[in-house]
Amino acid sequence: MNQLIGLQKFTKIVADSGDVYQIKKYKPLDATTNPSLILKTMSLPEYKKLIENAVSYGKKKSYLKKEQLIHASDKILVNIGKEILNYIPGKVSTEVDARLSFDKFASIKKAKKIINMYEEDGIHRSKILIKLAATWECIQAAKELLKENINCNLTLLFSFAQAIACAEANVFLISPFVGRIYDWYFEKNLIHVYNVNNDPGVLSVKKIYQYYKKYNYNTIIMGASFRNVDQILALAGCDYLTISPDLLNKLSNTVGFVERKLFPLEKPISKPKSVLHESEFRWLHNQDKMAVEKLSDGIRQFSVDQEKIEEILNPLF
Repeated sequence: MNQLIGLQKFTKIVADSGDVYQIKKYKPLDATTNPSLILKTMSLPEYKKLIENAVSYGKKKSYLKKEQLIHASDKILVNIGKEILNYIPGKVSTEVDARLSFDKFASIKKAKKIINMYEEDGIHRSKILIKLAATWECIQAAKELLKENINCNLTLLFSFAQAIACAEANVFLISPFVGRIYDWYFEKNLIHVYNVNNDPGVLSVKKIYQYYKKYNYNTIIMGASFRNVDQILALAGCDYLTISPDLLNKLSNTVGFVERKLFPLEKPISKPKSVLHESEFRWLHNQDKMAVEKLSDGIRQFSVDQEKIEEILNPLF
């Protein structure tokens, strides 16, 4: 038995890719996309028609080029998401423009627009997860969107404060970034002798998992951003894991026993009565230097890639 099959006994596997070829190959339950992944797939020949359709959509929606570009940028996300849904049984995550990460109301507006675009094309909102950066504003946006049966994937999650706030907002799913946490500690020369069981990214997810299961929170934990197979196997038993095609390939081509590492509690206890308010959230998150740096860096990176998507579309108008 290969490791991918072994892992699937304990954990739901999600493809961290916008490449339909890779998704068809590994047959994951769900798929996640982000501006960086969308940017990579836009160069694929089979996506040319999706881009042309997005440009046509933008032109129909407005006479102003600036607005046309925004509509087309949103439409390409939806078009690629729709294409992915042809090959998975579950949900696809589509990300809201990272430049809106500190604007609750703009994030809600954009999320609703994306959902409406999917539903115009016959895709029910139950098949979509709206991806939002795990800022305070976006966590509150996710809480509001839930009232309209719009589920969210809170991404770029690095601190325990972010995880607590997401659970208390009853968001559908969180994506703690294992690899990027590891990267920060490695770059700061804070990892002297590496052992996957002491990997700061792995430990972060384990801490969140134990807390969520202790208090029986409904929010799904989906480990993300892996650097190696060992990090993945160390989290066997996590609710979901979203894995890049190269690591899916390594798992599927390696024969070996996979041991479950994370287990839910048999008897969860009542949820804490105190709720994390905005000032408390900001203070606790601010105490984690890694989380502050990686969240802001992630938002900037996704923003740059969003702008590159627009640069590709711009000459087509």
